[in-house]
Amino acid sequence: MPTVSIIVPCYNEERTIRLLLDAIYRQTFRRDEMEVILADGMSTDRTREVVAAFQSEHPGLAICVVDNPKRIIPAGLNRAIEAANGEYLVRLDAHSVPADDYVQRCIEALQAGKGENVGGVWEIHPGGTGWVARSIALAAAHPLGVGDAYYRFTQTAGEVDTVPFGAFRRETIERIGRYDETLLTNEDYELNTRLRKQGGKVWLDPRIRSVYFARASLRALAKQYWRYGYWKLRMLRRYPRTLRWRQALPPLFVLGAAGLALLAVFWPPARILLGIGLGLYVLILAAGALPAALRRKDASLLVGVPLAIATMHASWGSGFIFSMLRK
Repeated sequence: MPTVSIIVPCYNEERTIRLLLDAIYRQTFRRDEMEVILADGMSTDRTREVVAAFQSEHPGLAICVVDNPKRIIPAGLNRAIEAANGEYLVRLDAHSVPADDYVQRCIEALQAGKGENVGGVWEIHPGGTGWVARSIALAAAHPLGVGDAYYRFTQTAGEVDTVPFGAFRRETIERIGRYDETLLTNEDYELNTRLRKQGGKVWLDPRIRSVYFARASLRALAKQYWRYGYWKLRMLRRYPRTLRWRQALPPLFVLGAAGLALLAVFWPPARILLGIGLGLYVLILAAGALPAALRRKDASLLVGVPLAIATMHASWGSGFIFSMLRK
């Protein structure tokens, strides 16, 4: 009987799934006490072929593939939990690469009582080549882009509102309930909200590290953050007290800019206010990108990082507002 079940939702991940499986195989935790449950959303690429090839090459690691016909992350996680046998559940993504001691540190933190759900920090890498991909990776870990989402940059352990992925005892997930399949994103945050409402603690340890591959293009980044904003409002309707300042600013920014742009048609001074506001915004983003550009000796980051952060803000805020209008 395995001690740890690593649960992974995936869909069309032929490019990265081997990286994840290689990283799991290298774990310092005993391999014969681990199993990997992949919940595949009926991939149309070579994901299952890559997994099958890995299984034949590494028979010492137990891997099980289950179907996820709904093709959404929370449903995939629930299907994986149903098939899992371990006392501990470690949730990972198919486009992540955990450090070699990831599982061991997660289990140690749980056994030490640090929290009912524990996780670590992302080392965000570019999802492609070129200056845009490099800029997106930096923006995704920049406080101007993600606010107080500590799992993207902190070096200090402590209690937080959420962690990426997460590890917990099976008894915990059975007590508070599984992932909410009515949410297409924010499923981790919603689960952690229920956990904290029942008196549980979410613990972040920066020694627990994994590589996360950011989106490769601004278009993909915009789609990702629009989806985040849209589904965040759906979750906030259930848990309004979980709203954080970092989540309120993007929709306010979008509403303010759109309002001034509309007002400028009838009231010329609004054009000046809009120009000043956008000018200050660009200057702040450029100042935030400057240290990274100097450190890496890459002038393209002075343009790329502000562009990526602005895309994140505008897309998240627009998705949030659209969700309000649909309601």
